[in-house]
Amino acid sequence: MNLSATLILAFGMSMDAFAASVGKGAILHKPRFREAFRTGLIFGCIEAITPLIGWGIGLAAGQYVAEWDHWVAFTLLFILGCRMIIEGSKQPEDDAPKLRRHSFWILVTTAFATSLDAMAVGVGLALLQVDIIHTAMAIGLATMIMATLGMMLGRFIGPMLGKRAEIIGGIILIGIGINILLEHLGWAA
Repeated sequence: MNLSATLILAFGMSMDAFAASVGKGAILHKPRFREAFRTGLIFGCIEAITPLIGWGIGLAAGQYVAEWDHWVAFTLLFILGCRMIIEGSKQPEDDAPKLRRHSFWILVTTAFATSLDAMAVGVGLALLQVDIIHTAMAIGLATMIMATLGMMLGRFIGPMLGKRAEIIGGIILIGIGINILLEHLGWAA
């Protein structure tokens, strides 16, 4: 793969993480750049690791991964999205402090769910005999940049939306999951 194809693939793989991080940034109380970078780093590392895992699996059993990866991604994103919608629908307690950062495990779970398509891409790249290390690094770096930018964008969107930001973020995660599922089932336009 040449450089331009690698960059297009890398930024294409980062779009789900970008959308998810906008929602994550919108529900926080004025997230700082440090929190946005932390989120970007977590998303980027996981997005760089999953194509490596997919590449390894692709060398061994590529056809079997493609049969179930979209179901796992859909299920994780659906559960996380529903959780966000439920939290956003609750009446806020007046004395409850606003969330200033997401837990590490929530970010890891969200990042993993949005990166399962990169694992499937890794399977395909194994079959094409692509230099997986450089490609995975490009995907991880692009995702880190896009997730960091998404969190900062969410910082500005959040105050405008208030409590609805969490509900919208949940809907976005569910929408990403449905889109992944439809694409893999061949029903997407």
